[in-house]
Amino acid sequence: MPLSPLRFRLLVTSLLVVSFLGALDNTVVSTAIATVAGQLGALEHMSWIVVGYMLASTVLLPVLGKLGDRIGPRAVFLSSVTVFILASVACGFAGGIVWLIVARVIQGMSSAGLQLMSQTIIAETTTPRQRPKYLAIIGAAFPIAILIGPVLGGIITDTWGWPWVFWINAPVGIVALALAVVAVPHIAPGRRGRFDIAGAVALTIGLVALVLAVTWVGDPALAGGTISAFAVAAVAIVAFFVIELRVDEPLVQLSHFTDRTVAAGTAISAIVGIGLFSITSYLPTYFQMAYRTSATVSGLVPIATVFGMLVSNLATGWLVSRTGHYRIYPLVGTMLGAAGLGVMALLPAGAPLWAPTVAMAVVGLGTGAFMSLIVAVVQSAVPREETGTMTATVNLVRQVGATVATALIGGIIGTSVAMLLPGGLDAATLTPAIVHAQDVAIQRQVADVYQSVFVPIFFGLAATYLVGVVASILLPNIRLSDDPGPLRDATESVPA
Repeated sequence: MPLSPLRFRLLVTSLLVVSFLGALDNTVVSTAIATVAGQLGALEHMSWIVVGYMLASTVLLPVLGKLGDRIGPRAVFLSSVTVFILASVACGFAGGIVWLIVARVIQGMSSAGLQLMSQTIIAETTTPRQRPKYLAIIGAAFPIAILIGPVLGGIITDTWGWPWVFWINAPVGIVALALAVVAVPHIAPGRRGRFDIAGAVALTIGLVALVLAVTWVGDPALAGGTISAFAVAAVAIVAFFVIELRVDEPLVQLSHFTDRTVAAGTAISAIVGIGLFSITSYLPTYFQMAYRTSATVSGLVPIATVFGMLVSNLATGWLVSRTGHYRIYPLVGTMLGAAGLGVMALLPAGAPLWAPTVAMAVVGLGTGAFMSLIVAVVQSAVPREETGTMTATVNLVRQVGATVATALIGGIIGTSVAMLLPGGLDAATLTPAIVHAQDVAIQRQVADVYQSVFVPIFFGLAATYLVGVVASILLPNIRLSDDPGPLRDATESVPA
């Protein structure tokens, strides 16, 4: 039975609040990490506050996606929100770093269900043609969280203390949970059968080992552990594919990738993580070093990028829901992304700051054009009883791509800068403040070093978007319909 207009509005509001809560948590916490670790006397373990959360939220995606199909997305969603609230409260009461890391792992496990089940519930309660608009609304939570999260985290930490960075999730989460209990409908589960435990274990081991390996790859002291982690990841992932081809109810239905929409759409989704998310965190340092700006000014470029992403995400969602035509948006979006990053690589040292700001805003506009849209397209190409599984797969590819690319870019920057720095400067302790205190000649040398290091990175990321252009061309010429069934051919009429 269709939801009433009022109940559907309550549903979208609840899903938006929950998605925003999950997206905001990581960006708010990022500002307070150094304070938290310092007050707990564990600065050397600071990174695990983030890594633990990231690992848990990544590896649980396929498991929760399958559970959503098996027992219904409502149960998984409400459970995830409840656990997220309780884990947030536990984080605030942490008296030691071990307690905090464990609580953050649990929080990360539940956060995987927030965005994933929000997307799945939208898919289950809308037609393919309606989905892009509502997925874009929910997807807007991520860029908004990037824009306001770090500032909000700093204000909360300085005003109320770091525990409130976590505790603030409780009242907001309770309101969202109350709305969800009323608004989220009971959705019939899909096919039942034996849960793919072997596949879940193999994939979990493989992803954990892979994330750890790429996280450690730039640390010479962990060279042995890095090699071992890569070896474990390779064996576990091969085992996972073998298992998935043999079991009756696989965790990831590999046969769906013979469908052009699924294969091309998943590849395009990976572009978001590899091509943009991976470089965003390094942009402020690049501009502080290469353009010799202050920390405040260097933040303007990521803001322009994210704002462009937000605008085009909402605009394309609305346009696709109006017409049903979608292929032009990932095609133009990937072209814009490639062009913007190509310009970044070609900009000369000493160019005015507005030039890279405009270039990265174009990258954001291009990426936003398909960021949420491609999830709706892939969802519409699979049977409804496998919506959660395929939504999880699309998100997993994007998240793993971002994690691996971020680590690789970090390793390239660290190694290359250390090799090229002028004598007297130590790459291990180099900060923008130290560089800005040097004479003009040294500042120019450092700027040239960072410029030369980032040029091939920008070219490489532009090439990634060009792969997305090819994938967009390979998308079938089909049109999203107002029927709850599969995609129909573009020659058929679609209800207005």
